[in-house]
Amino acid sequence: MDHSASANRPQRIRPELPGIGNDPASVRQRVEMLERVLERSFTIPGIRREVGLDAIAGLVPVLGDVLTAAMGAYIVWEARNLGLPKWKLWRMGANVAFDTALGAVPLVGDAFDLFFRSNSRNLRILRKHLDKHHPQSRVIEG
Repeated sequence: MDHSASANRPQRIRPELPGIGNDPASVRQRVEMLERVLERSFTIPGIRREVGLDAIAGLVPVLGDVLTAAMGAYIVWEARNLGLPKWKLWRMGANVAFDTALGAVPLVGDAFDLFFRSNSRNLRILRKHLDKHHPQSRVIEG
């Protein structure tokens, strides 16, 4: 086989999409988006309380809690890839575990999911780390 033909092909230019990549800014965008979906995607009319997939999926026994726990664990995994210290990763993991354990309790857990936002807490930990160690990943909102 002649491999020289493939070497002569023009390289395709891959457009850079926001949030795609392993750089701190891309990770920050992905985690912020996921936190918004999990914790603040909808507003309950009348009381104007923001809720997300975490609270809604929690209404589905077992499956909903497993799904949102996996999504919360993904945030911890992304933090690990950024090199957060182990104690911060343990704290983030504890937030997810606590949310999952109490969220799994019928009725009480559903109410709990409205008030305890483990993913928002974990995003706060991640942002603080990124702002200190990767300030170029900061996004100035206007």
